[in-house]
Order: sequence, then C-alpha cells, then structure tokens
Amino acid sequence: MRIISGQWKGRNLKTVKGMDTRPTSDKVKGAIFNILAGKVMNARVLDLFAGTGNLSFEALSRGARHAVLVEKDTSALETIRKNAEILGAAPRTSILRMDAMNFFKQAVQERFDLIFLDPPYRRGLANMALAYLQTHPVLNPSGVIIIETSSDETIDDAIDPLEIRLTREYGDTRLWFIQNKEEHEEG
Repeated sequence: MRIISGQWKGRNLKTVKGMDTRPTSDKVKGAIFNILAGKVMNARVLDLFAGTGNLSFEALSRGARHAVLVEKDTSALETIRKNAEILGAAPRTSILRMDAMNFFKQAVQERFDLIFLDPPYRRGLANMALAYLQTHPVLNPSGVIIIETSSDETIDDAIDPLEIRLTREYGDTRLWFIQNKEEHEEG
C-alpha cells in the first residue's frame, strides 16, 4: 500500500496484520481522488473506520489541511500512528480511539469538507453511519461524503438533507459520493 500522488507520492504505508482491516486498493483510491479533484486542497477530512489511515494520508499528501481519523481497533490505531510518523503527518492529524458511531455522540463542533466512510463490508455500518450524518451536521455545505461498500450492498436513498450524487463500481467495491441537496441545487 502506497501514497499514489502529492507530496508523499510513492511512499509506502504500513498495513495491519490479519484479515480484519481491508485497505482501499490503489485503483479504487485513485478513482476516488480523480473524482474529488479540486475538493481536496485545504480540506478538513473526517475518516471514520480509518483502518490504516490510507485515505486520509492520501488526502493530506494532496494538500488537505487536517484529518481526524476515527478507529476502534488497537492494532489499526498503532498502524495509523506509525504511518503518520513515517510521513511526518502527525501535526496535521488527530487520531481518536473510538467506535465510529460514538464519534457522533460527542458534542462535535467541527465541520468537514471530506468524510470517508470505509466500514467492514456487509454489516450495515455504512447506512448506520449515514443515518448519524443526517442528524449530526458535521459536513460543510459544499462537502462530500465518500462511502466504500461491497458491490452487493446498497445505501438508503432516503437520506434527506443529503443525496447520492454518483456511484462507481470496481470489482467487489462500490463507491458512493453523497452531498447536501442544497449544494446540488445551487451548484
């Protein structure tokens, strides 16, 4: 696993041993960032189910300002910390050990431009997290939520005030790009 573009292009990232963490492939990661294009520069990133931090570190490499990485698995957290240290990214990251759903139960005042949701496949966690995002306004008005699921999973489209703007499939992976409805109507 490596950084594919930006200031840390070509740098390798550590991975979590075992089968519990499934890092986003370079092909899928490249597709995500090609679609996001100009939305990454100076973005505030929230990475729920952060795993290795792969998506956040790619965003930081491409010019994102800061990333909050939320992960409950201790092995994954240690990997995130090591990756931040290897890249020199620690000053631009906040690493939180907690369940992604508990993140919303705090009095979160921050707003984010990019929110990555890459939960374990086939457990319904993407829809659960999206339900929290509907009722906890942490997405900036022009922000984007990027969800990675298996290709056989679906996202509930009754997600007012949000809407699914784009989906893409790559093998067993489906990407969902979600934004505020108002932003779509205005922009």
